[in-house]
Amino acid sequence: MLAALLLLPALTSPLFAKPHHRAHRPVFVASTQGEVYGKKPEVMALADELAQQNTLPQAWVRAQLSNARYLKGVPKMVLPPPVNVPKNWRAYRERFIEPRRIDAGIQFWQTYESALTRAEQTYGVPAEMIVGIIGVETFYGQNMGNYRVLDALTTLTLNFPASHPRATERQAFFKSELGHFLVQAHQQGGASATGSFAGAMGWPQFMPSSAAKFAVDFDGDGHIDLRNSPVDAIGSVANYFKAFGWQTGMPTHYPVGFDEAHLDKPTLLAPDILPSFSVLNFTAKGAVLDEEAKKHNGSLALVELFNGNEPPSYVAGTDNFYVVTRYNWSSYYALTVIELGQAVKATRALTSMQSNAR
Repeated sequence: MLAALLLLPALTSPLFAKPHHRAHRPVFVASTQGEVYGKKPEVMALADELAQQNTLPQAWVRAQLSNARYLKGVPKMVLPPPVNVPKNWRAYRERFIEPRRIDAGIQFWQTYESALTRAEQTYGVPAEMIVGIIGVETFYGQNMGNYRVLDALTTLTLNFPASHPRATERQAFFKSELGHFLVQAHQQGGASATGSFAGAMGWPQFMPSSAAKFAVDFDGDGHIDLRNSPVDAIGSVANYFKAFGWQTGMPTHYPVGFDEAHLDKPTLLAPDILPSFSVLNFTAKGAVLDEEAKKHNGSLALVELFNGNEPPSYVAGTDNFYVVTRYNWSSYYALTVIELGQAVKATRALTSMQSNAR
């Protein structure tokens, strides 16, 4: 989940707020062992700072960071894509909404149907949204990442690329995540957990801070395990959505067209994906909605998705669409999650209907 500011691994999510409209990178599942950081002054200074900030034993934190390894390739992975690479919604979508992932989603839904139903009843988040998130993030648990989280977060704290346009902010983010991870590792008796190259973990790819805030013991076994308990992951994703304001029964988006004679697209696009217009104001600026959308009781945003050299695609995003982007700050990611969940749901229903007809 990298649910924060870096369109990292779909294996990323909660999350970090990642920047809008950037291609979602897959999680890398193999890491190259690098040089041990050891007891260099900057490493020990970081250890002392994190120990004090997080009320951890200084000697224990020093031991953990001195054994962390520098992952040489990781800093390059967090750099933004080249600005000359055109964004392409259709190409991005095709990476995730394809037969193998849909089939895996149907199997996941069948296996964990009771937990998905219970999560929907408990948090008001539709099962297909949870299925969409876990499918995009980790291909239903198949790609959770094999980087040691300690190594990844230490690398991104001590060796974050200075060329990144938001290097100071992002480095501070990873240092904070490293602190959260060390707290959890100390409580659990070890820092051997693995995850994505950016430190996201488990079926839902929660960052350590998101795990601390939103993860729940949904299987009732007395502890939270996002890597080995898909049921905990299901409940945690639903809880995350609810915490960020998911409104039960509200659509995520509507189709939208344009009345070119009255269109004020710059104004409609100015708030980006933050819902800022009433239906009346939205249509007054040249957006054309269908009858269902005209009845929407809430704010809307014009969401623009580029298609390389072809004309962009557009949808009218609701507050619930914005909630999905809190998992990964990208409209491309959000719409892919939504459409994957819908595809799994529709294919599952069709398969069931065909089976019953035999």
